Amino acid sequence: MTRATADVLITGVAVLSAFGRGMGALAAGLDAGAPAFAPVGRFDVTGRRVGVAATLPGSPDLATELAALVDEACDEAKLSTAERAATPLFLAVHGDPRLARSAPADRPRHGGAAFVAALAAGAGLGAPRAYTSACVAASTAIADAAGIITRGEAARVVVAGGYLVDADQFALFDAGRAFAADGAIRPFSARRRGLLLGDGAGAVVLESAAAARDRTVAPLATLAGWGRAGDAHHPCQPHPQGRGMARAITAALRRGGVGPDEVGYVNAHGSGTAQSDAAEAEALRTALGGHAAAVPVSSTKALHGQALEASGVLELAVTLHALRGGRLPVNAGYLAPDEQCPLNLVLDGARPATPAYALTLNAAFGGANTALLLGAEA
Repeated sequence: MTRATADVLITGVAVLSAFGRGMGALAAGLDAGAPAFAPVGRFDVTGRRVGVAATLPGSPDLATELAALVDEACDEAKLSTAERAATPLFLAVHGDPRLARSAPADRPRHGGAAFVAALAAGAGLGAPRAYTSACVAASTAIADAAGIITRGEAARVVVAGGYLVDADQFALFDAGRAFAADGAIRPFSARRRGLLLGDGAGAVVLESAAAARDRTVAPLATLAGWGRAGDAHHPCQPHPQGRGMARAITAALRRGGVGPDEVGYVNAHGSGTAQSDAAEAEALRTALGGHAAAVPVSSTKALHGQALEASGVLELAVTLHALRGGRLPVNAGYLAPDEQCPLNLVLDGARPATPAYALTLNAAFGGANTALLLGAEA
């Protein structure tokens, strides 16, 4: 296949998860393969059906954590003050956590646009843009950033996303009976029961190959392709054949000029819900053909939880670790095969591998689907 776009490089990354702060903590948690779920102590869960999540100790502040992550990613990319000022910031968040409890007169200061504008100003970045499209918010922001870079509208973009488990969203998912009552996410497994929330935040610097070369910055990986598609099937459930996800994967591969059999790992959306996992498995079979039965697949939500709007940037960091660390993370929580999900799941611990390309997939309510294709960088 022939590449449809110029290279977009990843030159900086910073991440936070329930395993701790930094890529080292995330890598150690992934390699150990032990889920981070524990009883929630951040707020009262009395009367809830489920009382566990994957959280950091205490009650970290989202704005503070995001500011630190953006600075860390920019520092790794070696961005100067002038380069930061010319770099847009795209932010994926559910919103300012202070909004719901603000007085009406103060609410404009806590909307999504104001939240990202304040973060951009503090980090010395420009052109802020907010994304609030649920579990594809960060991956959509990454795809948009890659698009404007390849069109020459910006030399680089910083994309950040964050979600810290909070009482309001926890109550909403619990009331909707979306949580796994047995306290474990079991992607693609028989007897899977649902999802669980987890803290997650991160920032990534995307840059054109020409800009990185001019600054003599060594890239961490290539964002080789991206795709997104909707299936418009149901407000909450994906199309049973995973049509939107299959189109998103196909678009990412076409942009990257990569054949299905060149994909060496899939970091799946894998929410652990019955319909979503089955639809995603069908999408992989449609998009990858016979290779879908051979390519290693895992969903690391079984380890770090569902980070909602931050999922795309957190799981991009997971996939980056798989490419650079030579270890594919385990698909934890697995009990038994499900005939609707005949995939080559990574079981029994992290699997040694050196894939040249890896996909990371996300889906959201409303039928939204994204696929990001990462390429290993020597």
